[in-house]
Amino acid sequence: MTQRSDQEHAIIKLLRLLGAAIVAGLLVGLIALPAVGSAGMATRDAADGFKNLPDDFNIQPPPERTTVYSADGQVIATFFHHNRESVSLDHVAPIMQNAVIAIEDSRFYQHGPLDMKGSVRALITNAQEGGVKQGGSTLTQQYVKNLLVEAADTPAELNAANAPNVGRKLRELRYAVNIEKRLTKQQILQGYLNIAYFGAGAYGVEAASQRYFSKDATQLTLPEAALLAGITNSPVAYDPTLHPDHALQRRNTVLYRMAELKIITKQQADQAAATKIKLHPKLPKSDCVDSKAPFFCEYVKTEILGNPAFGKTSADRVKLLYRGGLTIRTTIDMKAQRAAQQALSRRPSHSRTATEAMVKPGTGEIKAMVVSKTYGDSIKHGETTLNLAADYAHGGNLGYSAGSTFKVFTLAAALDKGIDVGTSLPAPYSTTVSGFRDCKGNGSEPWPVQNAEKSKGKTANLQTGTWESVNTFYAELEQRVGLCDSVKMAENFGLKRADGKPLKQVPSQVLGANEIDVTHLAAAYAGLAARGDYCTPIAITDVTDSAGKKIRVPKSKCSKAVDTETADEVTKILQGVLTKGTAAGMGLGRPAAGKTGTCESFTCAVFAGYTPDLAAAVWYGDPAAPWANRNYGVYGKDVAPIWRASMNGALSGVRASSFHTPVNDFGNLDQAKVPDVHGMPVGQAKQQIEKAGFTVQVSPRAVDSTQPAGTVVYTSPSAGNQVDQTTTVMLFVSNGNGVPSPGRGKKNGKPNKGWPFPFGN
Repeated sequence: MTQRSDQEHAIIKLLRLLGAAIVAGLLVGLIALPAVGSAGMATRDAADGFKNLPDDFNIQPPPERTTVYSADGQVIATFFHHNRESVSLDHVAPIMQNAVIAIEDSRFYQHGPLDMKGSVRALITNAQEGGVKQGGSTLTQQYVKNLLVEAADTPAELNAANAPNVGRKLRELRYAVNIEKRLTKQQILQGYLNIAYFGAGAYGVEAASQRYFSKDATQLTLPEAALLAGITNSPVAYDPTLHPDHALQRRNTVLYRMAELKIITKQQADQAAATKIKLHPKLPKSDCVDSKAPFFCEYVKTEILGNPAFGKTSADRVKLLYRGGLTIRTTIDMKAQRAAQQALSRRPSHSRTATEAMVKPGTGEIKAMVVSKTYGDSIKHGETTLNLAADYAHGGNLGYSAGSTFKVFTLAAALDKGIDVGTSLPAPYSTTVSGFRDCKGNGSEPWPVQNAEKSKGKTANLQTGTWESVNTFYAELEQRVGLCDSVKMAENFGLKRADGKPLKQVPSQVLGANEIDVTHLAAAYAGLAARGDYCTPIAITDVTDSAGKKIRVPKSKCSKAVDTETADEVTKILQGVLTKGTAAGMGLGRPAAGKTGTCESFTCAVFAGYTPDLAAAVWYGDPAAPWANRNYGVYGKDVAPIWRASMNGALSGVRASSFHTPVNDFGNLDQAKVPDVHGMPVGQAKQQIEKAGFTVQVSPRAVDSTQPAGTVVYTSPSAGNQVDQTTTVMLFVSNGNGVPSPGRGKKNGKPNKGWPFPFGN
């Protein structure tokens, strides 16, 4: 038996005769302060202090990374203060568990919160060396220290958790006693493996395994486990990405310690030590930079950080997002997102910016949010973190003009007041209109206004004035409706300025004088698609914390912006924009409605439109350039192709839905019956319908039917309906696949029951 062993046994025998508090104080004092002159006072004070320390240690889970998911479950972003993903012990390879125990606390399963033998060994070593050369901390004490470090909210608390003094060691030991009473050894080991720092920004064994080897912790091999186990002693010095030689030496130390403890054989240690370190590093993706939908990610981020629903103070919300281990489920549809990204990549000029948002009618759910610029902070490379699709509160700028897309709200207000669709008003090239008053009764100066293009006639009605987007007609219509009521209608559909302030009540608001964002514009048009039911835009549907507890999420607030029949009439008129108006030829091959918009002096262009299933708004221009340098000559019809491409992509595979035909009399013009073209070849059917005065479109998706391929199965609106001749009649054509058609029953000539496709209005 060596001299050191004799010393150890003698001291241990003596300490067993003393009380637990005195033992703890003596050992901690001697380990931390080995100098003879101060040891006596330190151990006496330590023993007294240990008895007086509270042991009610609240075990808070360490900070976890937050993960954001799309509506279909794809990961679109992560946020973290520390890159950590906690796992249960059965998700950590046994060899990894054994490696950590071997190098950090080989008697982990044999001792309690204090390893007397290890502490005495440290005491003797430090005394002989004249300094603190060896610590006596158990794995439980190390777990406690890490918990205290992670729980520190202030610099003072962090300093206290790392202070090299007796007080800190005593506190750790006192809490370790508490933890050993409350948790099993397996639970303590699991906690340690999830909280320990493994260098290179990786906290916890799972994050470390992914960071260095791009694999789960269940798949770690012996050399990999030994490498990771060795890092925690000095995460910078043994980081294999920074100091591979030191990391290799440390790994081999772990291997031979495992062999010494007979966890592995000497031969296994030799074989593993002979291998080179093989890394397959994977950098963690954090925040919105690496997101599949970076600007939508920014919207979600600002919603969490800026909404009191997620914490009373800004600091509370930051802590929740970056340290709370949230699971955030969102509204975004990645198919729609990709479609919008592809459409914007084909914008007319790469020197300008395009932005688009898509919203689902009746829900307010944001389905896509795209900016044509790359997300990032390099101005030199044309990047931006400014979310130009959103308002200022969600990371955007102060907005931009909506152009003539705002005319629809004056149109809705006119119809709501009972103004007939056929009402004729002056539509000269230029005019001056007076008599406007805001909601407080204040008057305004006479408004000089002119059209973007030469008028086709001297007058217009609600249909032709909208189709051709006649400014002078809409100035007259706004004067008749009333400025206050026109603005209130826009506000009913959730519109406000992008800076959060109310809309300016000025006559030119009908032409888009208020700066808005495309997300709220798309949500407003989604309200028309939902037959007047407006819902506030939302991006988050569900949030749970790291313990699986639900966090209350603000829901979309839906309200009746305008009555159903009025909304249906607005939709019917806006359908004509895509067939006879400023966006003719921009239809989708399914029922759709929309409105072009051009900003003052053609400085930018806007298009907003919808189907019953999806609404979208696109803006195109340069939000950073001075107004004087923005004369590009762009029109609303220039961005309609972006809208068309993105909508077609987003709705691919989605069954076409029909709009409702208004029931009330709004003064419908030129009505006619839809001809019965059932069973006719497409060419013949188109001739018949066009002869009746309707515009025809053929659905791009063929219908399963026993009819010969290429013949018409049904129309929307259906045959015999009396509808306005501005309505586009959709032809649904057979593919000849043999499924019974919805045409006629075998006996009575009535439509077959149970047909899955729309048959009628």
